[in-house]
Amino acid sequence: PPERQIVVGICAMTKKSKSKPMTQILERLCKFEYITVVIMGEDVILNEPVENWPACDCLISFHSKGFPLDKAVAYAKLCKPFLINDLDMQYYIQDRREVYRILQEEGIDLPRYAVLNRDPDRPEECNLVEGEDHVEVNGAIFPKPFVEKPVSAEDHNVYIYYPTSAGGGSQRLFRKKYLLEAAVCLGGCVRCTCFSSQVYTVGPDYAHAEARKSPALDGKVERDSEGKEIRYPVMLTAMEKLVARKVCVAFKQTVCGFDLLRANGHSFVCDVNGFSFVKNSMKYYDDCAKILGNIIMRELAPQFHIPWSIPTEAEDIPIVPTTSGTMMELRCVIAVIRHGDRTPKQKMKMEVKHPRFFELFEKYDGYKTGKLKLKKPEQLQEVLDIARQLVVELGTHSDCEIEERKSKLEQLKSVLEMYGHFSGINRKVQLTYLPHGHPKTASEDEDARREPSPSLLLVLKWGGELTPAGRVQAEELGRAFRCMYPGGQGDYAGFPGCGLLRLHSTYRHDLKIYASDEGRVQMTAAAFAKGLLALEGELTPILVQMVKSANMNGLLDSDSDSLSSCQHRVKARLHEIMQKDAEFCEEDYEKLAPTGSASLLNSMTFIQNPVEVCNQVFALIENLTSQIRKRLEDPKSADLQLYHSETLELMLQRWSKLERDFRMKNGRYDISKIPDIYDCIKYDVQHNCALKLEGTAELFKLSKALADVIIPQVRAALPAWPCLCCQIQLDLQRTHEDESVNKLHPLYSRGVLSPGRHVRTRLYFTSESHVHSLLSIFRYGGLLDENKDQQWKRAMDYLSAISELNYMTQIVIMLYEDNNKVRDLEARPRLQLVLGSACSGHVPGGVPVSFLQNEGKKASQGSLDNLSKEKGTDEPDRAQQRSPQPSEPVSIQRRSPLIRNRKTGSMEVLSESSSKSGGYRLFSTYSRQSSEMKQSGLGSQCTGLFSTTVLGGSSSAPNLQDYARSHGKKFASSLTYKD
Repeated sequence: PPERQIVVGICAMTKKSKSKPMTQILERLCKFEYITVVIMGEDVILNEPVENWPACDCLISFHSKGFPLDKAVAYAKLCKPFLINDLDMQYYIQDRREVYRILQEEGIDLPRYAVLNRDPDRPEECNLVEGEDHVEVNGAIFPKPFVEKPVSAEDHNVYIYYPTSAGGGSQRLFRKKYLLEAAVCLGGCVRCTCFSSQVYTVGPDYAHAEARKSPALDGKVERDSEGKEIRYPVMLTAMEKLVARKVCVAFKQTVCGFDLLRANGHSFVCDVNGFSFVKNSMKYYDDCAKILGNIIMRELAPQFHIPWSIPTEAEDIPIVPTTSGTMMELRCVIAVIRHGDRTPKQKMKMEVKHPRFFELFEKYDGYKTGKLKLKKPEQLQEVLDIARQLVVELGTHSDCEIEERKSKLEQLKSVLEMYGHFSGINRKVQLTYLPHGHPKTASEDEDARREPSPSLLLVLKWGGELTPAGRVQAEELGRAFRCMYPGGQGDYAGFPGCGLLRLHSTYRHDLKIYASDEGRVQMTAAAFAKGLLALEGELTPILVQMVKSANMNGLLDSDSDSLSSCQHRVKARLHEIMQKDAEFCEEDYEKLAPTGSASLLNSMTFIQNPVEVCNQVFALIENLTSQIRKRLEDPKSADLQLYHSETLELMLQRWSKLERDFRMKNGRYDISKIPDIYDCIKYDVQHNCALKLEGTAELFKLSKALADVIIPQVRAALPAWPCLCCQIQLDLQRTHEDESVNKLHPLYSRGVLSPGRHVRTRLYFTSESHVHSLLSIFRYGGLLDENKDQQWKRAMDYLSAISELNYMTQIVIMLYEDNNKVRDLEARPRLQLVLGSACSGHVPGGVPVSFLQNEGKKASQGSLDNLSKEKGTDEPDRAQQRSPQPSEPVSIQRRSPLIRNRKTGSMEVLSESSSKSGGYRLFSTYSRQSSEMKQSGLGSQCTGLFSTTVLGGSSSAPNLQDYARSHGKKFASSLTYKD
């Protein structure tokens, strides 16, 4: 028999059938080669007998206000189409009592409830006793707060009743306006929740979850500028994924939405809404259309003799190409990532002795450890109140006994008053108990000698906020990061249907994101998550929902600001060598660069005389502050706004403080300020170049050279953060353990061919110091012998040439499993270590990232490759003498070798492409052996990638990735309307 088209009929009210989500999905569904979509007009549905309705092979029909469900049921009995959503079950969905009954029968947790039936024929169900803070319904007591819902699911007049301790009364939690009122269903579990989630299923093996602020909090629904309810992304737990499957199957609704409440560590289903869609999510539109198309084709293709290949099991395993050229299963991805671009960090120290500071210190238990960190808004407000009071007292009573300097108190007051509010993100105060007072330094005023008395060292830190550019960096890198996963295809331009998003939606991606307590780090993590998972909306709700930042001390944070003994020795040596007014001698090179680091030797060769360079830096800072003062005197610059809303006054404060602190009163230089100088000039060169201040390029070059000597030395002296190393080791080990919490229950995984084959991802966002420490472990921890392993040697040579771990630098550990090693179990796991050099603009897999600066092989303006030439030195290249540059850098592809050529079914037939080198350098790929690690070579390309079964299909399945890339353009309409 000849092949023919499968007609999919859409039977719903016009408001639903022509809504934006429905239109987006149906237009994608039409891209299936053998599917034609026919939309029945509302006039036909309401006024024509079912015998006159258009014939169809598959029916998508759902109830809404005014819809004749009885006629739809009659049509289904007459024509017997394949039903996407069962029609008879839609009667039950309209009655909350039936919904709760079915949920209970399926063993799904729901709020404790009772039914009050005012039917006079059933008086036993109408016993209501009202108390001051509770009600009793048919013998069941519900303390306030509790929720009252009408039995009819179409009636959204829901009320919450509050206890007298909260002010009493009730609040209508309206979302839509209806006037019906019937019996009530009471539940009492919402009092502990702040967000309720809406879960959308497309078949039993796919779910998308979003959260909204629970109206139970204040009776209001948050809406955007278009009047739509604001929703936030949600990661479902393993139990919630199982609940989603149960709801979909129990109510026989392929496309189904339901409300989920989280309270006290448990999840409760409080409403089942039937047919409903995610709004404004291109990824969801792609997924929904593809899944529905596959379901229809799988059911009907054999009847119409349409060729349809069932995806094989191998297609479901997350197989990816490795740099060794072989195809392996990706099992685990671990990344330690530095935060994005930030404003300059600023810090002020002052000794305080006023009783009010000691009272504050005692109030928050500072004496327990001798240290106290204040970040919460109410805590910062208390510090500000003290500063304001002391400033006023110093101004009105000159003879008052206040030992704190007025200038320091005024600076403390002005910084805390910045922004007009406290967020706990951009400022913090640290207090340290000093039993004998703070020892005076040469740079401080010599006060009259007094007997040592206890004091507190107050350290105020501000600045260091993630900039808009930093947010873009993190979000873009998150998008690019998807390319490492199955189906990523090394391409993140536009909006691809990356395999990571599919793994995540089909319950086979175990993702956890951690961040230190610094605001810039937390917001970087949130922005990265937004790009990685194709989320929408503001970063704050993403941060709250998806990033764990509490109790990270020892893992990603350190409460200790005191220097270790090793750091003291390093700083003492740096001060000794960098304060000598002479050119570096052979002994200095041996002391500062004992490992022969190429970048360090290059910097020292350029500097030659450190004091002379410090003199030049100081003169350039003086010239810079003078230029800024002149700009301030110019009326044209009065309202000049710099990057990130900074003003010229604030810019002048930054540089004036560095000018005061850099050269001490004894004429020597405080080299601990060099990283701050480099930090500020890098920020201004990048973001405030429009000011065209003279000398900034020279100041950048000189300060970078000094910083490249000092920063690596100090960072290398930091502790090795054993907690983070142990956590990474555990992450790798647990990948092979059976963790049911992160997988779909095997009894409910019939639709996923390999439900246990999940990918584990752990992302750790932290500061530069942690990245340095972890990198030092890899470099000097004796993992491999450079003399025996040339690949490792090339990687170490490359690391030696890196002068700076810039913003968004990542250390990525990827664990693969070679399924070809059936018998040799020790050889199956393979580790790949990758360093993501943010300044080179690439991500694992060699995908270029346009937002990052490219330093590459050719030196850009101000790079150290050109410094020696510009300075005109005739010195031999010590870096070449001591540690030769890598003659053969470890290369990986700038673009993925997987370039789409043609499509056959759900598999992509790919052609090869050879492009070279990027900012990412492979450390090595190794399999675990009993005696030694075998080297895995580089080179050959792979020829295929596999997609997931749920979204797989046959040769008629459209490649929606291509359409999604141009989702800003409207699809050419191919829908048929029958009016």
